[in-house]
Amino acid sequence: MSPVTRRRLLWGILFISPWLIGFVAFTAYPVIASLYYSFTDFNIINRSPNLVGWSNYADLLQGREDSWKSMRVTFRYVAMLVGLATVFDVFIAMLLNMNVRGLSLYRTVFYLPVMVPVVAASLTWVWILNPNHGLVNGILARIGIDGPNWLASEKTALFSLVMVSVWGSGRAVLIYLAGLKEIPQHLYEAASIDGANPWRKMWAITLPLLTPQMLFNVITMTIFSFQSIAAPEIMTGGGPNKATLLFGYQLYRVAFERLKMGFASAMAWILFIVILVLTIFMFYGSRNFVHYER
Repeated sequence: MSPVTRRRLLWGILFISPWLIGFVAFTAYPVIASLYYSFTDFNIINRSPNLVGWSNYADLLQGREDSWKSMRVTFRYVAMLVGLATVFDVFIAMLLNMNVRGLSLYRTVFYLPVMVPVVAASLTWVWILNPNHGLVNGILARIGIDGPNWLASEKTALFSLVMVSVWGSGRAVLIYLAGLKEIPQHLYEAASIDGANPWRKMWAITLPLLTPQMLFNVITMTIFSFQSIAAPEIMTGGGPNKATLLFGYQLYRVAFERLKMGFASAMAWILFIVILVLTIFMFYGSRNFVHYER
């Protein structure tokens, strides 16, 4: 290696060293440490963990710490959220793709929820969904409907969390909007010549060519939904009767309220495996449904 090449290499290492140190300290080490701790009885109070083998994983599979309950609730939450958000976001993106006055303002309004911190948004929605003086039940009362106790009823609590998450999915709307802008106009012109109506154009052109964006949004939304903590913590506390006890939130409770870091680490790795399997399944399953323009 010549002196010039060696000097360039050293300067390159120097420039990336802040990122590299941060990656090792805050990402690589915690991941490796959590894998080790998942095989121990480590907790914050007892700083000398003992190896317990696969017992944490065995306890998880046996339903300890409401693991099965929280996983079932999480799957229902993710299924509802991904389905409703996809339909809602595509619909809003199509509206924002129309040539109407004030379009920039509308786009800003629909993206604003993304800028609101999750804690602030959750507290706001707690007030909006308040059964006595909340905005939603106030509107329902004006039209003669007795609104439910949204966050205290097992029938509506999980759905309420889903709707709050759908409200904050403006980033996906922008991705769909960018996808709509990339669809060639000559395809719509050719369809018009063939006599296709707007409904037919949507099903034959728009939706098929939006499937790459749909795949990306579905995967990212699935990953983040499985890790949801703040909204259930603030809005419902996992209740009522564990109806909103999401797996990510239960993991947080086990780790930082019950101080069972070893068991929580095992929960984290199970969550990682579940998300990984779902992601691989969606990638392979998308080959027959995702269409790319050639």
